Amino acid sequence: MSRFSILGLCLLTYFLTACTTIPITPRNTENLCAIFKQKHEWYNASSATEKKWGVSIPIQMAIMHQESHFVADAKASSGFLSWLGFGSSAYGYPQAKNETWRDYQGKSGNANASRDNFADACDFIGWYSQTSFKKLGIQKNDVRNLYLAYHEGNSGFKRQTYNEKPWLLTISNKVAQRAQQFQQQLSACRLQ
Repeated sequence: MSRFSILGLCLLTYFLTACTTIPITPRNTENLCAIFKQKHEWYNASSATEKKWGVSIPIQMAIMHQESHFVADAKASSGFLSWLGFGSSAYGYPQAKNETWRDYQGKSGNANASRDNFADACDFIGWYSQTSFKKLGIQKNDVRNLYLAYHEGNSGFKRQTYNEKPWLLTISNKVAQRAQQFQQQLSACRLQ
């Protein structure tokens, strides 16, 4: 093999790997300051969503923490049902199902949005919280009920399906506590 062939092969390999970005989960997912110091672009994305939809950064991040633990390509675990073809289509940072995601793409003006794109996931959470506010009157600072509507869907929330799921009520309280913790952390850190 000539030197030019080896050099060409090396350059091709370099450019192919340089063009491929692999989303990296933050090292410390329990501390909002640590997350944003590692991934400053996430602060910018969640801040833009807060301005656009009125849903605070800590609430967005608490919901996303619960849904995917900030894993870009997270898939819902459906256990035995997935073997039978009944698995959930929930995917990505927001764990949005296919139908709900298509609804978001059509109604939000973000037609090319991707569930494994962090900024799109934040925007989705903001948009969904806005629909819960409009349809159900859930205030955008009511983390517990926003999460219940997010998990059960707005129609499920209206039917109070969460009352049949004590485990979900526990999780919604956990999400509310995490949002409060994230708010305290965000207030104490300097990101500039």
